[in-house]
Amino acid sequence: MTRSLSLLVAIVFSLTTAACAQNSADKHGINQAVSAAPDEMKEGASVYGYNEDGTLRLIRQGTNELVCTTDDPAREGFETACFQKDLLPYISRGRVLRAEGMDGQASVTLRKQEIESGELPFVTGQAIQYIRYGENASYDEATGEVLNSQVRFVIYIPGATPESTGLPTSPMAPGAPFIMDAGSFRAHIMIVPPEESN
Repeated sequence: MTRSLSLLVAIVFSLTTAACAQNSADKHGINQAVSAAPDEMKEGASVYGYNEDGTLRLIRQGTNELVCTTDDPAREGFETACFQKDLLPYISRGRVLRAEGMDGQASVTLRKQEIESGELPFVTGQAIQYIRYGENASYDEATGEVLNSQVRFVIYIPGATPESTGLPTSPMAPGAPFIMDAGSFRAHIMIVPPEESN
């Protein structure tokens, strides 16, 4: 009886410890992911983390229109992103293709074909993506904050051009908005903050 009880206690302790470790890891992953989001949207955002194969798994179900992803441990540097949920199929598909070894441009070309055939949904209006990044970025577990990082903004407007937006194809000054992939399905406005001086 005593031996059985001890074994049961050991198993429960082991499972509890594993659960706590997972919860702790998820908590830090959530903090890192939502660091890219506007303050008023952080609490209600859905959060996805990475599986070992590079695909995404849901960590927290949200209540608003924003989806955030944790830093990808398989990539150098630090980068988390938050975006409107209509972008999730497109971004998730890109993660899968990259995990399979496909490079960026090939992935875009294939996803374009899938969108045109109706296999892959994409935004029909406008959608924004917030990306927190930094060459020297680090996460402070004590405070739950990402340090030494910046946020750039990507605003998808399918088919947009310099003529339809009044924006140039390169920034007029550091931090100024400009349009990329003009006229394409993934036309987007970029706002990249100036590099911070040390």
